[in-house]
Order: sequence, then structure tokens, then C-alpha cells
Amino acid sequence: MANSNLSAAKRAKNDEFYTQWHDIEVEMMTYLDYDADVFRDKTVLLPCDDPEWSNFTKFFAQNFDRFGLRKLISTSYAPASKRLANYVPSLFEQNSAQYDELKSQARGKIFVLDRDITGDGRIDIDDLQWHYLDGDGDFRSDEVTRLRDEADIIVTNPPFSLFREFVKWIVDGRNQFIVIGNVNAVSYTDIFNMLKNNQIWMGCTIHSGDRKFGVPDDYPLEAAGCGIDENGLRYIMVKGVRWFTNIDHGRRHQPLTLMTMSDNLRYSRHKDIRAMGEYQRYDNYDAIEVPYTDAIPSDYDGAMGVPITFLDKHCPEQFEIIGAMTTTKVEGNNFGYPYINGVKKYARVLIRHKK
Repeated sequence: MANSNLSAAKRAKNDEFYTQWHDIEVEMMTYLDYDADVFRDKTVLLPCDDPEWSNFTKFFAQNFDRFGLRKLISTSYAPASKRLANYVPSLFEQNSAQYDELKSQARGKIFVLDRDITGDGRIDIDDLQWHYLDGDGDFRSDEVTRLRDEADIIVTNPPFSLFREFVKWIVDGRNQFIVIGNVNAVSYTDIFNMLKNNQIWMGCTIHSGDRKFGVPDDYPLEAAGCGIDENGLRYIMVKGVRWFTNIDHGRRHQPLTLMTMSDNLRYSRHKDIRAMGEYQRYDNYDAIEVPYTDAIPSDYDGAMGVPITFLDKHCPEQFEIIGAMTTTKVEGNNFGYPYINGVKKYARVLIRHKK
């Protein structure tokens, strides 16, 4: 039920989901734990973040000196709906000298920080001063693309409906990035190929469960898990959220601790594994079915089909990703959905042990 909100957002292109401060903080700190200078002397661009509301903007502004940033840029998108008569502008917009012009032309916002404006090592959100872009702030615009080309690292929660296009936009700019998406994005051919070729990987801190996202006041709270918090802010709960990145972190180099095939069949914590007697094979591809990541045998040299959530724990020194068994073509080869004894199984990632 909670995921119905995500589907609705894709259909309606309603992508104003505000990431929670805690989710941002714990993820960013894992990169700093691995490399204390990961953000030092870097320009960080937040290209989908309204500087009035975004926790990404607040987080990086308040940690500007601590992280040693060279520059912080935050921009937002102003959809055409802002021209509608029922749009309620913020007090800042109403007091803007450009307000009459803005009523007829959607303009995105931009906030730029390249020094500690208070002198106390912190940036108070009340001190954030932002201005208007020339255009609507669409990340694909020439205006924002020029900012991408200036940036070293891109961090944001991009539009759910444009995730594939957004990642391509980043890759075209050759930026480092840490962005939020849905785990189902791994089924996109281009995203999967980058995972397979070790060009991108999963982040550190979100591997299961729902995540809370703030939504605008006019967002419908129709599905289970939606609500209004103690501060009167509306939120939804979304399943399958993941961080995607191409910045190194320590977790991805931690190999899985595995048992042999015979020990899994005898001692696995999964009853269905213990009851199998042997690992099943697919009808349509020479690989064994491994329904749980912790049931991957340590002594099997051939191809194995594992859940897509394996990617959360993938260690590139331990495993090679071969392909995927889905309806999506990968590098021109369509492995097709996995079948066992004529029964269609869940989508699988195909892996093998590295020698």
C-alpha cells in the first residue's frame, strides 16, 4: 500500500519528496568515516533542492566549514503550475521585487555558499539567502547543466519519474554523486550495466524497510503509512528506497561470510533451504537458484541467481556480476525471467565467485 504513493508520483510527475535530515546525515557520515577529505575543497551541487525547504541544503550549509567545502550550490525546479491562480507563494516570493514577473513566469531558485557567512563555523538556516534563476531550474536546462559542469559532487533526491535520465545527466558530466532512488531502478538496462561494470554501486545505510519523505501541503495522503507529524508536516512512507553512488565507502569492500553448499543445506536458518536436498537449477539458464543472499554457497564455481537485494551487500573483490534474469534486455542478451520446473520465479541477478 505504501508504494502506491510512489507509483502515483510517477504517473502524475509529482516528485516533491523531501528527504529526512537523519537519512541524509547517517549516509554522508559513512563516506567521511572512510575518507575524511571526501568533500574537502569540493563544489557540491544540490540540483533538485529548494533552498527554502531542502534538508540537503540545510545539512551541507551547516557543515560547510566542518567538511571543508569550497562551494555549495542548491537549485530548485519551478513547475509551470506556479503560473496558476491557486498557487500560494512563500512570503519571500511575495516580498520579492520580481513578484509581478514571477506570477507569469516560473522561475527556479538558487542558493550559493562559498564562505561561512556568520563567522561562527555554522550556517544558520535563517541566514540562507537565495535568489532566482533565469529559467525554471529543470536539471536538464543549459543553466543548471553549467552548474553541473562546475561541480565536483552531486547530492540529491532526484525526481522519481526521471531517475534514469537524471543519472545519465550526471554520468555525462563525469561527476561523483550520492543520490536517492528506488531499488527497482536496478532493472533499467543502463543502470544495471553501470552496476555490473562497477561504475556505480549501492550506498551504505538504507537496505530495507520504509523511509519517510516530506510532501507538499497539497499532496494527497491516501495510502497506508501517510500522515502528519508532530510539527504539522505531511509525509508519506515509501518502500524500496536506496542510495546510489560512485563514491567509495568501506561497506562495499566487506566480503560476505558464507557456508559451503552442503552446510547451507543442513544448517541454513531458512527452512526451505534445509528442506531442498539440493540447489535447484533454472530451466532456461545454466545457473542455480539462490533465494537468499546469506544462502550463497562458498564452494560453487558456476553461475548463481540471487535476489536483486544482493546488490546491497555486493563486494566487487568477492563476486563478479554476470547479468540479470528479467524481462529487460541487458547488453543485448535477454536471459528472460528465471523458470524452475516451468514455474516463473522472481527477477534475479546472476553472479559467480571471483577466482
